[in-house]
Amino acid sequence: MINNNASILFIDDDPKAGELMLRFSEDADYTCHVFQDPRQGLAHFQQADVDLVISDLRMPGMTGMELLSAVRELDKEVPFIIITGYADVDNAIEALRLGATDFLKKPFDMDELRIQIEHTLAHRALQQENRLLRRQLKDEKQHYGMVGRSQPMQDVYKTIDKIADIRCNVIIEGESGTGKELVARAIHERSQFADRPFIVIDCGALTDTLLESELFGHERGAFTGAVQTRKGLLETAAGGAVFLDEIGNISDAMQIKLLRVVQEQQVTRVGGVTPIDIDVRFIVATNTQLDEKVRQGTFRHDLYHRLNVVKLVLPPLRERKDDIPSLVHDFIEKFARRYGREVQGFDAVSMQGLLEHDWPGNVRELQNLVERHIALADGPVLTLESLDNLRVAEGPSSGIDVDWPPLNELERRYILKVLAYYNDNREKTAQTLAINKSTLWRKLQQYKDELLEE
Repeated sequence: MINNNASILFIDDDPKAGELMLRFSEDADYTCHVFQDPRQGLAHFQQADVDLVISDLRMPGMTGMELLSAVRELDKEVPFIIITGYADVDNAIEALRLGATDFLKKPFDMDELRIQIEHTLAHRALQQENRLLRRQLKDEKQHYGMVGRSQPMQDVYKTIDKIADIRCNVIIEGESGTGKELVARAIHERSQFADRPFIVIDCGALTDTLLESELFGHERGAFTGAVQTRKGLLETAAGGAVFLDEIGNISDAMQIKLLRVVQEQQVTRVGGVTPIDIDVRFIVATNTQLDEKVRQGTFRHDLYHRLNVVKLVLPPLRERKDDIPSLVHDFIEKFARRYGREVQGFDAVSMQGLLEHDWPGNVRELQNLVERHIALADGPVLTLESLDNLRVAEGPSSGIDVDWPPLNELERRYILKVLAYYNDNREKTAQTLAINKSTLWRKLQQYKDELLEE
């Protein structure tokens, strides 16, 4: 996509070439400034913003080579196209060595020149956009470690700033893939306790027995295999913070034990009798609404209110699409460096497709898509493998949502459809859905139990 304010500097001592260029540029999406004297053209370059220089090679007073050298002293990156009527390969190669972007032979076809200009200006615009995004990302990530300048994310940042130094418990709610752990880390790392431990525990991946042992630790001989005393993660996190992901999945029995720990700020190891002080800040996350679980009776109201000192709700990506260009650029830099690819970005049509997609898997889905395209990249500009895979959500007319089902039923149909697509491969299904394999297993087990009840 060409910047409509783009400016071209055209220098050729042949007045007919300049007149032709002006007529050619009348209806173009850029402004063209024509000079016959290369020294006047250089003076213009020194005073104005120029996005592309096109210059003849052989000119009196100053050659195209000399002009190129002078321009490169002032600007290392502005595109520079050399025009030569001599078809001199040696001169063309030398121009490229000195920093020319490309060259054209006289007489040239105007359509060929048009394509060359459009391609060069589009590449220039992409470079400038990347440079701007890089500066923005540097400022953002230095402050929060996250990417996003949209208003919903600004609200998140304000809340983080307000509560960072207050050792209050926090509930972070948001759909899978919205970055709940990143927010938890930002809260901890911006606090005055950032030098203390930050422990992450995935409650959805552990059974009650394992979770209790991991959280509280155990004494030697507490159970078969407990050959030595082991500190729990809550004890290890003393003075810092613990992040309990998928808190809504723990059992009622575990909720009771956790409630006492949150209230008393003490743990007792499995098989032990002596309480141990911990002084831990609890930051918990869930992809469901815990207050709804409280109303349904599946989550204890007393534990909920102990944890719910501050609730922070993360917006899904579809509600902050202004952040997509910054996120894409951040992921491109990350994975291009990891895979050794020279990648600059997506073409304009592909980027529009990314902006129009609703991203049910949120930021994690976008990250996976960018990583896949970089891993398979054939050149510096990425093109979506298929825009059909990024269909903008529409009202139900066919498919899994044809009868406007409740949200839980829609989720069930979607999960089973993805599972069938991957021929019951649960690992690929979980990756596509951007959820843990343990979460997928529990949901499939739930669907099986519901069928048995019917």
